[in-house]
Amino acid sequence: MHRTYSMRQSRAPTASQIENPPPPPSSTKSGRLFGRGNFGHAFRKGTAGAFGPDLAKKLSQLVKMEKNVMRSMELVGRERMEVAQQLSLWGEGCDEDVSDVTDKLGVLIYEIGELEDQFVDRYDQYRVTIKSIRNIEASVQPSRDRKQKITDQIAQLKYKEPNSPRIVVLEQELVRAEAESLVAEAQLSNITREKLKAAFNYQFDAIREHCEKVAIIAGYGKHLLNLIDDTPVTPGETRNAYDGYEASKAIIQDCEDALTNWVSSTAQVSAKLSTRSRTLSQRRKAKAEGVDLASQDPPMKNDRDGWVPAGQHGEYEQEEEEEEEEEEEERPQQTNGEFLMPAFARARSPPQLGHEISDTNSDSTPQVNMPWPLRNQVRSPPTRARLRTKMA
Repeated sequence: MHRTYSMRQSRAPTASQIENPPPPPSSTKSGRLFGRGNFGHAFRKGTAGAFGPDLAKKLSQLVKMEKNVMRSMELVGRERMEVAQQLSLWGEGCDEDVSDVTDKLGVLIYEIGELEDQFVDRYDQYRVTIKSIRNIEASVQPSRDRKQKITDQIAQLKYKEPNSPRIVVLEQELVRAEAESLVAEAQLSNITREKLKAAFNYQFDAIREHCEKVAIIAGYGKHLLNLIDDTPVTPGETRNAYDGYEASKAIIQDCEDALTNWVSSTAQVSAKLSTRSRTLSQRRKAKAEGVDLASQDPPMKNDRDGWVPAGQHGEYEQEEEEEEEEEEEERPQQTNGEFLMPAFARARSPPQLGHEISDTNSDSTPQVNMPWPLRNQVRSPPTRARLRTKMA
C-alpha cells in the first residue's frame, strides 16, 4: 500500500478543513485523572492476546477492541436519549416558540439515540463474522505446531543419530502432517477471504443506513429551526404570537415517514469511482478472468480453399514426398489449362503486373499474361493436397 494512502501516515487536510479550519481539541479530551482510555477497555485490550494460539492473537485483540467500540457506541446512544429528555425539560419553561421547537428537537435527538442502539446490533454482525475467522485461525494452529515439531525431531535425529530407523517413520509422519496442513491452510485462505468480505459488507451497510438516517433527521431538524423567530427586539417590544405548532408537528411526521420508507436502493449518497480507479479495477478483473482471443485472428476473405482440416493431414507423409514438394514449389502446376501456384508462393513477394507465366513442361499450352491480383480474384490458391490430387 502506498504510504500516502495508508493509515500509518497522517492525512492531508481535506477541502472542507481548508475552507473551514477545524476547532481546537475538545476540553474533555484532556485533564483526565486516569488518562484518556477507560480502564475496562484497556484491560480487555491488553489481555485479549495473552491467551490462545499465536496465530489468532492479533485477531483476538481486534475482536476485543471492537467490543470496546460497541460498548462505547451503546453508551453514546443511551446518553444521547437522556440528553434529548433534558433538552425538552429545559425548553418547557421558555417562550412558546422555543418551547415547541425544543420539544420537537428532543424527539429527533431521541430518535438518533435509538438509531445508534440499532446500529450497535447491526455492527455486532460484523464483529461475529470477524470472530469466526479467529476461530478458524485457532483451529489451524495445531496442524502448524505438529508439522514444526516433527521437522525439529527429524533435524535433531539426523544430527545425533544419522542412521536411526526412526527417521524414516518421522518422515512419513511429516508427509501426512504436511498434507493435513495444506488442507487446513487452504480452508483458512478461502474462509478468510469469504468472511472478511461478508464482515465488512455488514459494517458498511450498517454505517450507510445509520448515516443516511441521521442525515435525514438533521435535515428536518434544520427545518424546525426555521420556525424560531430570531429577529432582534428592542426592550419593551413584544414578539409576534407563535403559530408554528401544526408546522412543527407536520415536520416530525414527515421525518418519521422518511425514516420508515428509507431503503438502501434510494440512498442519496453514492460512491462514484474516478476514471483511473475504474480503469484499474477493470484491468484487474480482466487479468483475473483472462482475455478473450476469439476475435483477434479472423479468417482471410480470399483464402477459404487454403485451409486443410486436421483429419486430412494423415493422407500424405511429408518426409517421403519432400523432394516432390520442392519441385512443385519451384515451378507452377498446370491443371486443365489453368496455372495453379503452390500455397506457399503467396508468402513471397508478388511479381509486377503483366508478369508472364508459362509452363516449361508443356509446349502445347499457350502462355498466359495475367496480373497477379486479378489471378487471385479469379481463383484462390489451392493447397498442396489439392495439387497432388489434381496432378494424379
